[in-house]
Amino acid sequence: MFCRLITIVLFILIGSIGVAGAQPMRDPQRGELLYSTHCIACHNTKIHWRDQKLSKDFKSLSAQVDRWQKLAGLGWDSHDITAVARYLNVLYYHYPESY
Repeated sequence: MFCRLITIVLFILIGSIGVAGAQPMRDPQRGELLYSTHCIACHNTKIHWRDQKLSKDFKSLSAQVDRWQKLAGLGWDSHDITAVARYLNVLYYHYPESY
């Protein structure tokens, strides 16, 4: 009986380690979280409303997000870049999301 209990506990612990290493789900608020954590210190709403904005469509908006995350050394993957670009697009730009 004791051996069976130890075996069950080991399976539970090993399963928990696998779950801990799994990628987090990409939720809709991820872009907002990333932006508010890493970008808002330098960017305010004026940067997105200025006439000389560098993005003219969703593709160029994503490129700017990628550019700045690289300059900041954030190491975001393509999902993170897209999440932040979508967040900014919904909030400020309203570009069609075509690639």
